[in-house]
Amino acid sequence: MSGLLCGLLLRRAGWNVDIYERVESELSGRGAGIVAQTELIARLHTLGLATDNLGVQIATRRCLDFAGNLIVKVECPQVLTAWERVYRLLRDALPEGCYHRGCGLIGFMQDADAVTAHLSNGETVKADLLVGADGIRSTVRQGALPNALPRYVGYSAWRALIPESAIPPAIHREMIEYMTFCLPPGEQMLGYPVAGPDNDLRPGHRRFNVIWYRPADEQTKLQWLLTDESGITHPISIPPPLISREAIAEMREAAERLLAPQFKQIVRAIDEPILQPIYDLESPRMAAGRVAILGDAAFVARPHVAAGVSKAADDAAALADALQAEAGVVPALKRFEAARLPENYRIIERARHLGAYLQASRTKEEQARAGRHSTTDAVIAETATLDFLYA
Repeated sequence: MSGLLCGLLLRRAGWNVDIYERVESELSGRGAGIVAQTELIARLHTLGLATDNLGVQIATRRCLDFAGNLIVKVECPQVLTAWERVYRLLRDALPEGCYHRGCGLIGFMQDADAVTAHLSNGETVKADLLVGADGIRSTVRQGALPNALPRYVGYSAWRALIPESAIPPAIHREMIEYMTFCLPPGEQMLGYPVAGPDNDLRPGHRRFNVIWYRPADEQTKLQWLLTDESGITHPISIPPPLISREAIAEMREAAERLLAPQFKQIVRAIDEPILQPIYDLESPRMAAGRVAILGDAAFVARPHVAAGVSKAADDAAALADALQAEAGVVPALKRFEAARLPENYRIIERARHLGAYLQASRTKEEQARAGRHSTTDAVIAETATLDFLYA
């Protein structure tokens, strides 16, 4: 996503752009639900992209207690979309000839005049600028900042996209038009509607996005969750088809014990759950000579602020602006880094505050954060908003 945003903004500024995607197939059909923040929508407008049907518009947030009673209700208009919807919008805006699939980065070298990238297909590309927009496992970041590594934060999320038609009618009527929370002790469940397959926004054809945050100690529980049926433990994450039946059964049993009746029914409707260990990633720099690092390659914030795509768009816009403001690439990247490091640090810190109460273990400082941000009112008011950036 950050690579497409950056490529489109740089093309708009007059740059010749080539994007190299390591995956051979198209990426549509991947990802889950996201909140389309107003900042992201503004960036899409800047690119001339239509956002009228970007996602499902909701107006209200709700929280249920263990018995399923409504305990909090607040107005919070937002657009809820799916990763693939925004991806498709950006991908279709990019000319086919500058998007190269099945080309991963092996390594790069640079000097005062250019940067040279070595690709997995044997190709060597020489350019004025290399942008690393390759996510949490970034090869570019590993080459430029080898000590900047993801840090597991002490909890994981069970996620799923459930067809609207699979939700029992009574639960559907109560849940489908809202962002709804349920807060078992030390945990958080939320769900909201997003577009259906092929970005279908018609009632009855949408999907319900579910996220359930649960503590999981890194050395014990997390390792068990990431171990498949054959006994192989996967680093960072595990593909959904390989999650063990025992881990899924434990999740379903916990849902019956801990969740409101409405969410119990939702969990029963999940076909293939996704397990997402939650990580922080905080890079000390976003520029190294002629190399820029942006999006999740540079900073990964816990999902509670729903800032991932918005911060990627802001990173890309800041890079394009800096390259227009400065005569050379190297001073432009320094300007870009100075503009974006503080904002990214603020997002990371805010996400840590919101997620502290979900961690399997906490420092005294984190315990204080947990006390401030774990109340029902705080969760409802603070989750998936960027108000703190502009307060």
